[in-house]
Formats: sequence, structure tokens, C-alpha cells
Amino acid sequence: MFIHKQPTGELPPLKAKNVDGKRFYEHIETKEKYPSITSVLSIRQKEGLLEWRKKVGEEVANHVMIQSANRGTAVHNMVEDHLNNLDINENEKYKKQFLPRMMFQVLKPVLEKHINNISLQEAQMYSSDYTVAGRVDCIAEFDGELSIIDFKTSKGEKQEDWIENYFIQGSAYAEMYEEHFGTPINQIVILVVTEEGTTQVFKKNKQDYLPKLKEAIENFYKWIEDNAKKSN
Repeated sequence: MFIHKQPTGELPPLKAKNVDGKRFYEHIETKEKYPSITSVLSIRQKEGLLEWRKKVGEEVANHVMIQSANRGTAVHNMVEDHLNNLDINENEKYKKQFLPRMMFQVLKPVLEKHINNISLQEAQMYSSDYTVAGRVDCIAEFDGELSIIDFKTSKGEKQEDWIENYFIQGSAYAEMYEEHFGTPINQIVILVVTEEGTTQVFKKNKQDYLPKLKEAIENFYKWIEDNAKKSN
């Protein structure tokens, strides 16, 4: 059984909105809008993605992206249910999802060995200091240390230099959490489960990625400003 320990305090009410194809979160009370961290990072180092789309063609690329998104959503839902101490085998919606179920079974022993004392799951947060928002997968103790934990799915194993954005994303969530609850989080954990039947565990210190987070946010707002000028 996983233990849940809610942090003291409340998260602000946010509403997700799409603005010019990018996701923003609006504070329901103050009406302040913050871009999602995934949108911020989507314009960072995207040359490789553009080259891949050009190589395989738009139709194939879109098909792969949709399949990947559906697979990721299914695995995320199973992980969330499992961490909430629910039996996924009793949920009818999972019974025909063979590949996500297989991937979840690969990931399950890692969850049970390393994760406990869960603070938040699928929580929307923002940082007024960094002017960015997002939805974190999980905040819990990983090997006894309070951590930002993100669950990723992949066709094959990832090289560390391919997934720097994951570490930056996790660092943003750590800053959001400290801003709201006053508790610092330094450890970022990325769990990548693959169709090949492996789970990769990446542990990072957020301090190594905060400069890149600030740079990515600055570049995003500059990109917004440049696009606005082009449209006028």
C-alpha cells in the first residue's frame, strides 16, 4: 500500500486554455495566464523533431505522435490508479489495452520498490516567479527523498542527452512546489518505460537545470513577441 501525505496548503484554481496552438493555464481568480512548461520547452531544440518529420513525412509523423500520446496517457492512468492503491485489473477500460498494460507491468516493480509517501498526483501548479505553469505527474519520496517524479513512455531506450527537456520540466515543477508550499525539492526523477520491456531511471539535481529553465522561458516569451510582430 502506498501512503499519501497531502502537503499543508491549497493549490490555486487553474484552467487550461489553448492560445495560438500553445497551452496556457489561467488563474481562475486573478485571470493571470501562464504558459505551460511543455509549451515553453516545445520550441527548444526542435530542429531534430523537424528533421524527423521531414524524413518520415507528415502523415507518418502524425500517426506516430498520436499513437505515442495514446500509449502514454494509458500508462499514466494505470500508474495513477496503482499509486492510489486501486487494482487496475478490475478496471474494464484497461482490459483491451495490451501494450500499455505490458508496459505498466514492467514499470510496476520500480514504483513499488522506490516510491512512497505521496504528496501530489496530476496536480496543476504555477510559479509567479518564473511565470510558467504545468501539471506534474507525481510528487513523492523516491528512495526516501522528496522528489519530482515524471513517468515517460518510449518505443526504445533514451540516451540522456536526448531528454534534457525532461529534467528542465521537472525542475520547473520543483520550483512551483516550493513557491506554493515552502518545501524545497532538489531531486528530479524521470522513469522511462519502453515497448522493449525496460525501465530507465534518471535522477538529477534541479540546481543543474535552473539556468536552462530561465533561458527557455525567456526564449519562449521572445518567440511570442516575434510572432506577434510578424502578424501585425
